Amino acid sequence: MARSGLAGAARVARWADPALRPGHDGGPSDGRGTLSDATAERAAAELGLTPDQVRHDWDTARLAGLVEVHGDTARPGWRLRAWNRDDSAVLRGWVALFDAWSIAHPEAADHEPAAVAEVVSAMPQVLSFLQLSAGPVPMEQLLDLLEQRVTELRTERCEIPYGPQPEPRQQEATPVADTPLAPLLDWALHALASVGALTYGDGQATLTPLGSWAVWVKLEQICVAAQSPAGNIEQNAEDMLRGCSQLRPNAARAEYRAWLAARPVGSAVAELLDAARGEDALLRGLAFEALRVVGGPAEPDVRAVSEKNPLRPYALLWLAEHDGIDPEDAHEVLTREEATWMWVDTAAAVADHGEAPLLVRHLESAVQPTIPALLDEVRAVGHPRTVQVLVALAAAHPDPALAKAVRRAAFQVHTGGN
Repeated sequence: MARSGLAGAARVARWADPALRPGHDGGPSDGRGTLSDATAERAAAELGLTPDQVRHDWDTARLAGLVEVHGDTARPGWRLRAWNRDDSAVLRGWVALFDAWSIAHPEAADHEPAAVAEVVSAMPQVLSFLQLSAGPVPMEQLLDLLEQRVTELRTERCEIPYGPQPEPRQQEATPVADTPLAPLLDWALHALASVGALTYGDGQATLTPLGSWAVWVKLEQICVAAQSPAGNIEQNAEDMLRGCSQLRPNAARAEYRAWLAARPVGSAVAELLDAARGEDALLRGLAFEALRVVGGPAEPDVRAVSEKNPLRPYALLWLAEHDGIDPEDAHEVLTREEATWMWVDTAAAVADHGEAPLLVRHLESAVQPTIPALLDEVRAVGHPRTVQVLVALAAAHPDPALAKAVRRAAFQVHTGGN
């Protein structure tokens, strides 16, 4: 069902791949991804569609992550590249469209914006009821449920007075409170029907099998989030990663999954990458471990940060593993300089958070065959923590001669000498 529902969007996205690459004319014209008239007409002629159909499928492709727009150019999203070989990529694309139902089918211009926002916030409860009902539900029953949920939302914000009220001063009704919800429910059900989540007609709505599956997945994510074993679910990314630093790998991954389940994937990935850009190298490594739990949806953002340090080596390893390279062989994608830079960065994490013997054992992971070669390349790589790492290594190493050589290298880096 997901493939058939997104087939038109995939076709337009494939057309856009060669047609809207850099250097071609007629791409998205406003920097926000809207197709120009000329491009829509050209696509319609080549695909045998109308311009309106092209625009609809184009918007669906963008919402489903099948195409990514950058200014006046477009490129395939990871889900389109994986379309033929990975059913989960297709399902993720449809779930992204499902999450964006209120954007895919905008509300009427005369609807009160605040009331629209309330209805969007209340619809998960309506969808859950539809899922539990496992069959058609009359519009009147759904409207009653929606009104109850909206009342709860307004009460939580103290917008609806409750308890005895002073007689002389009657509370004035707000435009939001006076907005009838029946037209908004009608809009919401039509919007969800437009993305394939339900069928709506004859005064009743029924979840499609795909819609029922999506609601079940959302409920499962809520349950996973509620089971956060270490209690970091409400923390920001940096504090969550620090909280996971003392956990065993399996426990940390469970914590990452719970934290991610409670957030939109896009904002979660951005927050993890922000944490990785900081000065703490330990958080950098942990952030990319969390991004491994995210998987494919993180690919565009990881690829975007793979051009320069401090994230380049981590991003290249992540991308190699994501492309199917064995984790034990993934390091081969790094140049000697990148591997050395990452060695220093990891050593900085060990020096800051580990014990001295761990730092000494870290020497064994260096790609250089000898200590002098390692020191020469470490000095040349330009990592900002080089001096501190070498000083800590010299203090930890039990061999006096080697420790002296490492201290000398630290001094040379500090003074800029040879």
